[in-house]
Amino acid sequence: MQRYYTRVCNFYYGKQSEDLVNKKKSIALHQIKDISFDHVEIITRKSKKKISINKIKNLSETLKTKIYSDLKKVKSKKKNFSNFNFKKIPNILGVLNLTPDSFSDGGKFNTKKKSINHVIHLFNSGANLIDVGGESTKPGSKAVKEHFEWKRIKKILKFTKNKFPISLDTRKSNIMIKGIKLGVNLINDVSGLSFDKNTLSVLKKYKIPFVIQHSKGTPENMQKNPSYKNEILDIYDYFEEKIKFIRSIGIKHSNIILDPGIGFGKNLKHNMSLIHNISIFHSLGFPILVGNSRKRFIKELSGKNDSKLRIGGTLASSIYLMMQGVQILRIHDVNETIQSIKVFKKIISN
Repeated sequence: MQRYYTRVCNFYYGKQSEDLVNKKKSIALHQIKDISFDHVEIITRKSKKKISINKIKNLSETLKTKIYSDLKKVKSKKKNFSNFNFKKIPNILGVLNLTPDSFSDGGKFNTKKKSINHVIHLFNSGANLIDVGGESTKPGSKAVKEHFEWKRIKKILKFTKNKFPISLDTRKSNIMIKGIKLGVNLINDVSGLSFDKNTLSVLKKYKIPFVIQHSKGTPENMQKNPSYKNEILDIYDYFEEKIKFIRSIGIKHSNIILDPGIGFGKNLKHNMSLIHNISIFHSLGFPILVGNSRKRFIKELSGKNDSKLRIGGTLASSIYLMMQGVQILRIHDVNETIQSIKVFKKIISN
């Protein structure tokens, strides 16, 4: 039987969006009137067809039922958690790498004083949450032993306890437990909860919010000729199956975030396809997180205009993702990103 997928598209933002929603000419994303859409793309593994929302009623009963079911999830109001405010788009997840070898800022903040100062800077700049990591998962990197990873991050987690909301970027269940006991607000496991067999039992026991990220392979091998039948639909199916499994083992809460994993087992074509079609994941019914900051696709697209920090490419992709309704951006340069978003919103609202 042919499977159908719904991608909401043709977004509006700001005052124009509010006006269209009030006139019932567009549909608000998650009941946020200042971002809305008026088309859907109906996708199968063999075809795509874009139609306006007022033509859905003319479709077959089966297809109409499917699309309305997906739209119910897209329209549903998102409850806030982990210091994210889902009444606004986007939220910012600031990055603090306490590693000597992360792809962009390895070694830059791995003393106690520097890491504390950077946490304060990121929050003062407007980050909702800080993602703290002690193990690099860039392409080609190898797993770090647990005691080394914990040694890198424990001081900053002790400092931030009851002071700043923190996301813990780790693949290891024992690190998760220690972090949870020090008050972390979110678990961000880039392996899609598959690296450590005890991870799911930890998440179930502590009922903590978490990110499901898609990653093909391991950091050691993920960039060796990654391939998909259809990267968008394969990753959509992966999330759907993972959510079904999580429910089956007794994790019932909905404080779950989906991250398609830009650069994790994807080449440039895959990354561009994911960013361009990112709004398909709204029909799964969970907030979307994208880590676009300073990623290699910026270098590949900009060529000779590449720069060490890749702020220009980060800002351009961040604004596009915001316009597709992505709720959370994982960002190194928080101040510059929020500045660009503020300016863009003011311009588009006039």
